[in-house]
Amino acid sequence: MGTVNIKYQRKNITVRGKSVVGLMYKKSGLKEFSPEVLGLENIGAESKQIGVIAAAFDLSGFTSFCGQVDPHLSMPRFLKEFLDWLFEEIKSELELRRLGEEIAFYSEVPFFAKFMGDGVLFLWNTRNMDNIMICNIVTMLSDVCLKYGRDFVPKITGHLSYFPKSLRCGVACGNVCSVGNGEDYVGPCINIASRLQKLSNLELCISRRGIDFEEGMVRGDVKTYVVKSVPIRGIGEEELVIVQKSDFEKLSPEEKELFKDV
Repeated sequence: MGTVNIKYQRKNITVRGKSVVGLMYKKSGLKEFSPEVLGLENIGAESKQIGVIAAAFDLSGFTSFCGQVDPHLSMPRFLKEFLDWLFEEIKSELELRRLGEEIAFYSEVPFFAKFMGDGVLFLWNTRNMDNIMICNIVTMLSDVCLKYGRDFVPKITGHLSYFPKSLRCGVACGNVCSVGNGEDYVGPCINIASRLQKLSNLELCISRRGIDFEEGMVRGDVKTYVVKSVPIRGIGEEELVIVQKSDFEKLSPEEKELFKDV
């Protein structure tokens, strides 16, 4: 969360009869290297459990993007454009109607967002959500992934020669526990969402746990999804996931073999 920049001096010292170069820090300066650098404030604070929807977005090919020639010339521009677009797109997708200076949303905005190095994690509090609202958020996340390729990629193409061409998202419901004063959160659903966004080449993959999409989605939308069984590393060998039929059909035969019918 934070950086440490403590001054030191190089000095030849003798260790076990050998002369080596030591980096000499002042004891007072080393106090800066402590858990406070993590930005978690009161780490010993009582943890609070919250029911959430966890959505882990992943920029496909971001590692290769960072490995291109002189990435420092491209990465800041891309991340600025992408993050501005992503946050605005989520707000736009949640909007119901504008009423003067106020905007009506069909759901709360995420209460937590975290940059994960190659994507972004969002958490929604489900305390006031029914199954329809949860499924509305799932549909919204699907639209965001679709619009990345349809709207964002053409927008950035004229400015950068190489950048991630697709956005993927893993979604899971469950409980998380706060760390510190709510500066971070941990929980199995975050791990599941993170695993799902890297599962095969699916744009959207949803954990079946806690999501009754037959009940919560519009009848026409239900038919566009299918339930599959798939092994998820560290979670289970027969985890149920919900995927879009059109998305699944784009997979190679080898990738499809990973999923089983239920």
